[in-house]
Amino acid sequence: MPDARDDARDPATGHLDRAAPAPNAPIDLTGRTALVTGAASGIGASVARALASAGATVHAVDRDEDGLRALADGAGDSSIRAVTADLADLDALAELPTAVDILVNNAGVQHVSPIEEFPLERFDLILDLMLASPFRLIRQTLPHMYAQGWGRVVNISSVHGLRASAFKSAYVTAKHGLEGLSKVVALEGGPRGVTSTCVNPAYVRTPLVEAQIADQARTHGIPETEVLEKVMLDPVAVKRLVEPEEVAALVLFLCGPASASVNGTSFSMDGGWTAH
Repeated sequence: MPDARDDARDPATGHLDRAAPAPNAPIDLTGRTALVTGAASGIGASVARALASAGATVHAVDRDEDGLRALADGAGDSSIRAVTADLADLDALAELPTAVDILVNNAGVQHVSPIEEFPLERFDLILDLMLASPFRLIRQTLPHMYAQGWGRVVNISSVHGLRASAFKSAYVTAKHGLEGLSKVVALEGGPRGVTSTCVNPAYVRTPLVEAQIADQARTHGIPETEVLEKVMLDPVAVKRLVEPEEVAALVLFLCGPASASVNGTSFSMDGGWTAH
C-alpha cells in the first residue's frame, strides 16, 4: 500500500512533498510544549491530560492551586507542570512561560443577569479574563512559534461565540471577540507555520456550567431542576451535555498532522444548536 504522503504535493510547485505528514499518522507531540489556561478542572484539565498523553510537556495554568496539584499528581510524571496564576491579572501574564508551541486559551467564568442589572466590575472581569488575557498570551508566545516555523493556537470558544443568548452579555461579547481575534491570528500566523482555530461546544459538563444553574433558574423564573431541560438542552438536537473529553479530543486533533491546513475556522460541538 502506498504511503499517504505519496499524494501530498507542494502547493507552490505541484511536486510531491515527501516531507508532508500522513493524514492518519498518530498524534505525537513529543518535544512540544503546551500552555493550557483554566486547567484545574473541566475542559482545561481534560485538554492538559490529552496533550500530555500525546507526549507534550504541559504548563497547566489556573488560580486553583489544589486543582492543579491534583491534575499534576494524576499525570504520574513531570509532563504536566502546575502554574498558579490569576489570568485576570493582565500584568502578571508576562511571568508565564513564553517558549510555547501550543497555546490553548480556555479559562473563563460566567455571569447570568439582565443588562440593566449586570455589575460593571463583573463585565470588565469577564472581558479581561476571556479576551484581553488570550490576546496577551498569544502576543507573547507568537515570537517563539514564528522562530521555529510551527505553532498551534486553539481557543476554547463556545456556541455563544456564534450565537447570542439573553442575560449573558459579557460572555457573548467576550466569545465573539475571541472568534475575531482567532481569525486575525490565523491570517498573520498561517504563512509562518502557525494556525489558529476555535472550538465551539454547547453546554459542557463542567463546574462552570453547574455553577450557573441557580442564576439561570432565578433569571428565567423556573425551578433549578428544570434548567437543564428548559434552558441548556432546549436549543440542541442532541439532548445531553458535551463531555470535557470530547472537547479535548478535538483540541488534540487540531494539534496533529492532519490539521496542518485547518486555520482560521471554528468547530461547532453544539449538538445542532447552530443548525436552526
